[in-house]
Amino acid sequence: MSASPVTTKSSLSSAANYLTSQLRQVGIFVALIVIVIIFQILTGGILLQPDNVSNLVVQNSYVLILAIGMVMIIIAGHIDLSVGSIVGFIGAIAGTMAERWGWPWWAAIIASLAVGAIVGVWQGYWVAYFGIPAFIVTLAGMLIFRGLTQVVLGSTQITPFPDPIRALGGGFLPGLGFLFGQLETLTVVIGILIAVVMVVQALRQRAVRRRYNLESEPFIWFLVKLIFTVGLVLVIAYLLASNNGIPIVLVVLGVLVVAYSAMMSRSVFGRHIYAMGGNLNAATLSGVKTKRVTFLLFVNMGVLASLAGLVFAGRLNLANPTNGNGFELDAIAAAFIGGAAVTGGIGTVTGAIIGGLIIGILNNGMSIIGVGTDYQQFIKGIVLLGAVAFDVYNKRRTGSR
Repeated sequence: MSASPVTTKSSLSSAANYLTSQLRQVGIFVALIVIVIIFQILTGGILLQPDNVSNLVVQNSYVLILAIGMVMIIIAGHIDLSVGSIVGFIGAIAGTMAERWGWPWWAAIIASLAVGAIVGVWQGYWVAYFGIPAFIVTLAGMLIFRGLTQVVLGSTQITPFPDPIRALGGGFLPGLGFLFGQLETLTVVIGILIAVVMVVQALRQRAVRRRYNLESEPFIWFLVKLIFTVGLVLVIAYLLASNNGIPIVLVVLGVLVVAYSAMMSRSVFGRHIYAMGGNLNAATLSGVKTKRVTFLLFVNMGVLASLAGLVFAGRLNLANPTNGNGFELDAIAAAFIGGAAVTGGIGTVTGAIIGGLIIGILNNGMSIIGVGTDYQQFIKGIVLLGAVAFDVYNKRRTGSR
């Protein structure tokens, strides 16, 4: 029996109302799709060629790693201006330990992450327990760690890095041969498995929400979103399988996204972060240990910045005093473009990743069509301003209702 016109119209109206209420989350997906289509046309199809897709992942991986930690800090109502300098500092530290001191590559990686944690402890203490605003502390950190990078390197460069560190920044998972003579088998299998897991997980979560009468998402929108997401995963898997397979850094990034998304949405610590950004005084009165949460956020940011520094130095196979310049701006822009609120309390890890992808596609697409760096900066600034303006407009529209 076919659905009646009244039922279909009601379902479409319900989906439209839901989309209007979720304008912030939906808008970022639409923006990503539009930007991909525009640059796919302007570049004559180069943007989505398999080798360019792999380059997009590898070239923007460090910004995406930074964006994960940055969005958490912004949600809590803080900011970190020092992450770019930490990226350069950790690259110098890793190069010194691995090449000048002859440490094993694994020891250099572990020690570098430990140094990043110490950096986070340093900055977290001043912000959380001494009470200096994060803007000032991390601005000082930007200068301190940029200077320490030059001290460690001594105005020289360190190269080459050990092969495992280089693989972290630009290597690929070992292949299992090729299907049909052109698709890397392991990538195809992983892509299909991820798609199946996503479908099962989405259906299970929807069933749980319906069981407790918590489901507000119309089925039409749920189905469209699921089909689009699964299709996107399969397309990316196909493009990667058509080239060299899955970049190692994409696996690292995938693990980080899953872990931090789960932590922010399901853990007590994640709820405390949102509570602090929403209303710090209310969170304190509710028993949230705000100083401890702030301290741990900056320790976490230090570790993620260290990981980004290892990835970037490994990809370049080089540590020099300019590594990481401007990375903090890209990470902050990714968080805000991805839906984080300027006042805190709102944002997601997934949104920050999408924001970082938008920045990466803008950089890559404009470089392909020959746009100068001056105009690239101008356009990215307009995009960032537009994203924040959209956030302010959303708040006013919701408030008026």
